[in-house]
Amino acid sequence: MPGETTDSEEKLIKFFDNLFPLNSEERQEVYTHFNERRIKRRGFILQHGDVCKHFTFVVSGCLKMYVIDLAGKEHNLQFVTENDWVSDLTSFYQEIPSNVYIEAIEPAVILQVKHDDLLSLYTRYHKFDRNFRIILERKYIQLQSRTLQNISVSAEERYRHFIEHHPSLASRLPNTQIASYLGITPEFLSKIRKELVKK
Repeated sequence: MPGETTDSEEKLIKFFDNLFPLNSEERQEVYTHFNERRIKRRGFILQHGDVCKHFTFVVSGCLKMYVIDLAGKEHNLQFVTENDWVSDLTSFYQEIPSNVYIEAIEPAVILQVKHDDLLSLYTRYHKFDRNFRIILERKYIQLQSRTLQNISVSAEERYRHFIEHHPSLASRLPNTQIASYLGITPEFLSKIRKELVKK
């Protein structure tokens, strides 16, 4: 029915309300331009070689962004859960083929906005521009923090940071996924966990 909203859209509106709240006209733009999708476990929203055409808000579930090296090994770059965003920003903004995959680890409900629609919202409504600027700033801070950890702290310290900042993920993800994110083997992760228990 026209005018009806979904629970997913209301969760997105609530997310924006915690930044720069939207007025009724801006909310209507959310209802018009953000489309809900349900993704099965191991379903993809982006594959290597495709152009990333959407910016994605996770309503429920867990997704991962990763690359596969020349030896066929998977390297997790990012986990994204409820009330967070995911996109290959380089592919999305430059409209070039992506080097990454984005895949659902759990069944997920997502909201997506298309590239051209988002750029139009930036231009027509300053609050969308401001809200996404904050989203992008947070993503940059996360990336910078992770890069610094990878070159300056031990694997144990990286794991401690992971469980401190993502406590729910430690129980939702298998060891193989966490180990890939930390850049270590699952066996070494098990060893770290055992040593932490002893301490």
